[in-house]
Amino acid sequence: MSEREYVLTLSCPDSRGIVAAVANLLADHGCNITESQQYGDHYTGRFFLRMQFVAEAGHAGAVGEDVLRGAFAALAGDFGGPGESFVEWTLQASNVRPRMIVMVSRFGHCLNDLLYRQRSGLLDIDIAAVVSNHPDLEFLADSYGVDFHHLPVTPESKEAQEERILELVDSYDVDLVVLARYMQVLSEQLCTKMSGRIINIHHSFLPSFKGARPYHQAHSRGVKLIGATAHYVTADLDEGPIIEQEVSRVDHTHSPDQLTAIGRDLESVALARAVNWHAQRRVLLNGDKTVIFG
Repeated sequence: MSEREYVLTLSCPDSRGIVAAVANLLADHGCNITESQQYGDHYTGRFFLRMQFVAEAGHAGAVGEDVLRGAFAALAGDFGGPGESFVEWTLQASNVRPRMIVMVSRFGHCLNDLLYRQRSGLLDIDIAAVVSNHPDLEFLADSYGVDFHHLPVTPESKEAQEERILELVDSYDVDLVVLARYMQVLSEQLCTKMSGRIINIHHSFLPSFKGARPYHQAHSRGVKLIGATAHYVTADLDEGPIIEQEVSRVDHTHSPDQLTAIGRDLESVALARAVNWHAQRRVLLNGDKTVIFG
């Protein structure tokens, strides 16, 4: 008897009986829940749910994906509330791997880490292409057999360059764009079009030490912790919902170069976790924050 596994996510106004209603719907359609996590936010009044379940193809009550979508769409309509109390939900087969474009400038540590993790089977997402405003890292993409696109950018060409990025998103049918130390600010228009689908790694433990040479700033201030922050990109620079942060203790004996080396490891780890959690549909937006179902 063959099975197909799905991931269901839901965000809606909090109320009684949501988990029971979803579980009953799945049972009525011959599905078996294998993992379930939920969270009700007392402060925002929102409820968040992630369920993994299997539909047995030979089960008397089992149905196809389209029927499941229709049934859940009807049920989700009951979870809305007055005014702006909206409902968001997704249903995706687990064996459908998301695809991403990685954008990078001249620092290759995060790109190299993501490429290695994909080849090693440690990422639940496929890297469809690498895009850069510099040609420096084409050799790295080539070594992994990944398409490389050099898209230089100037203030005058920024709009055309971003239009080309969106064309690549469509042509490669990607679900996510990852800024792996891409040292350009995206326009508000691009951020809006790709809302919730761009992840950036910031080279500091936000919100401290923004801008250039963050580890030199940290060194001059004698910090005891350095870190990296993976977050969704919004039009507000480096203010998007945080997905993951990684930190390391340091002391007065560390030079700026040593802090930089430690920081690059932290960036790679935090970004890889954020990408994997997004790919596994474990990240749900909660206003300016995120809910992470680990």
